[in-house]
Amino acid sequence: MIAYLKREKVLLISLLLAAASAFFVPPDRGYLDYVDVRVLALLFCLMLLVKGFQHVGLFDVLIDRLSGSVRSSRPLARMLILLCFFSSMVITNDVALITFVPFAILTLKLCGMRELTIPVVVLQTVAANLGSMATPIGNPQNLYLFSASGMSLGAFLRAVLPVAALSLVLLLGACFAVPDRPVQLSRDHEPAPVPRKELAVYGALFALDLLVVFRVLHWAPALIVTVAGVVLLGKKQLLGRVDYALLLTFVGFFIFVGNLGRIDTVRDWVAAVLRGREILVSALFSQALSNVPAAILLSGFTDNYAGLLIGTNVGGLGTLIASMASLISYKLYAAQPGARAGKYMLVFTACNLAGLAVLLAFSLLIF
Repeated sequence: MIAYLKREKVLLISLLLAAASAFFVPPDRGYLDYVDVRVLALLFCLMLLVKGFQHVGLFDVLIDRLSGSVRSSRPLARMLILLCFFSSMVITNDVALITFVPFAILTLKLCGMRELTIPVVVLQTVAANLGSMATPIGNPQNLYLFSASGMSLGAFLRAVLPVAALSLVLLLGACFAVPDRPVQLSRDHEPAPVPRKELAVYGALFALDLLVVFRVLHWAPALIVTVAGVVLLGKKQLLGRVDYALLLTFVGFFIFVGNLGRIDTVRDWVAAVLRGREILVSALFSQALSNVPAAILLSGFTDNYAGLLIGTNVGGLGTLIASMASLISYKLYAAQPGARAGKYMLVFTACNLAGLAVLLAFSLLIF
């Protein structure tokens, strides 16, 4: 358990904060109102189905077909970066990086262009963090804020699309910094065919859970059907691959935020700091807490959810912990033989701070 908590530092922090806040607000029946069960159920279902898509090899087939047409390094880098940007809108930023960063590292190695690994992986990380802002299911803070606020899909898109569009322009511009040289991709094997029956079931369950996201269906039947569908396919092992640490992290912060909201002096102070500065404050909080905890924490003290939505998504840039997805890329790169972690951090910090400055200034200007 100690080793597990050391690996899951954000979970540990959330549990410690929840325990500390309980000294000021002793546990009572009010604690039951803190936890947003709908958000937890949706997160669980979506993570489970993404594991299912990975298990049937859907992403391997997509990667193989997309990479077959690449003939030079700049289009290759652009493809690897945009894969993360657009796929993160559906499969979340962390899953996009888990899927496509190892593929990028291997591809660049096979092409004899290992010198491009650091800039490409860094830009993939930026792309996944920014692309995920464009949909309610792109990352955990979006799903939480979209659900907690009750905002319409139109209101959500009006808040995020201008920033997401500028993010795409900046990423496309950054791709031109990659030198353009001929490459020859050699694939030693073809990916296995995707089982159509399983893919159809996962696709149907995913569509069902999207109806819950958009408040067409209640979460409880969708949760039961999703779990039952996976079990009936004979894939019970996928239930063990869900990121339960993330779900427990949400519970810890739900309790912490709920308790803070019942302490009058704290509630009034945080609300005063936030008022009229939701974008800036949430972006700054994200640098130290990461954007998911920042979204949960600050949502208890303001009703300007659009500001929190923009601030926590833009705030995913900056420090390595501003978005937990960024740690995934770093760990995947650092595990490679000959990895240059120091150089990676320099490039990562430079790119992220530049992106944060531009997007934060743009957000403050138009909202």
